[in-house]
Amino acid sequence: MTERLYAVRGATQVSSNDVNAILDGTEELLRELMSRNNLDADHMVSCIFTSTDDLNAEFPAVAARRLGLDQVPLLCNRELDVPGAMRSVIRVMVHYYAPEGHAPAHTYLGEAQKLRADLHSAQ
Repeated sequence: MTERLYAVRGATQVSSNDVNAILDGTEELLRELMSRNNLDADHMVSCIFTSTDDLNAEFPAVAARRLGLDQVPLLCNRELDVPGAMRSVIRVMVHYYAPEGHAPAHTYLGEAQKLRADLHSAQ
């Protein structure tokens, strides 16, 4: 079976700039994204996280490590601070290997579904 490199996106909005809110929200997002895409750490190449400027109590990557992704390269960045953009959002892009023909299942949870209304029917 031939595998190829894929990327999948996801996002969630957390309730507050609190360590537990950030970790719990990120963990929920990653669990759902991994479930929808039948992913495990062995097939992941990297995870890139962004968060809006109002979230600085913890790194989203800490949640990934709690899920056992400690051997996957993780990177946290700031999202662009665009006026009027949704606040308290954590985004992720995961690069991974999967069988050719796999269809990435992007994962937008809760209010973050509004960020990708074009994908809403797949949520």
